[in-house]
Amino acid sequence: MAGEDTVLSQEKFDEVVKELDHLKTVRRSEIAKNLEYARSLGDLSENAEYQEARDLQAATEERIRKLEELVKRAKIATDNKKKDVVGFGSNVTIKKEGGGETHEYTIVGSEEADMRERKLSHVSPLGAALMGKKKGDEFTFETPGGKQTYTIEKVS
Repeated sequence: MAGEDTVLSQEKFDEVVKELDHLKTVRRSEIAKNLEYARSLGDLSENAEYQEARDLQAATEERIRKLEELVKRAKIATDNKKKDVVGFGSNVTIKKEGGGETHEYTIVGSEEADMRERKLSHVSPLGAALMGKKKGDEFTFETPGGKQTYTIEKVS
């Protein structure tokens, strides 16, 4: 994944930048204070508070590194101009072949995907199969249980 662009909505990009800023300013300062306090307690080799603060510092620095890389590689997805064609930001309603219930998804970048919120990554098997399709189109995609065929009921 290194070196590849990551597609994000403007909202998600802003959220990542805000978290990064918070970690670099507020969180680093809090950890520095915790480390200073733990050092003042004496023997560092047997100081659980010091070790805990060091672990927290390492985890925070790793998160900062990941977020900086994400911001550097981020490509902001513009809203889909063609409202009748599935693209980033589209809300899509699909129905499985042979009837059954419909399912609605919003197409997003991989960093934002969350099936609990019905947010589907554009690079997932289903998301990739949907991209560029229109209302009424039938499409097939591969699942662990075999090929599935659906029809697009609505694109908005």
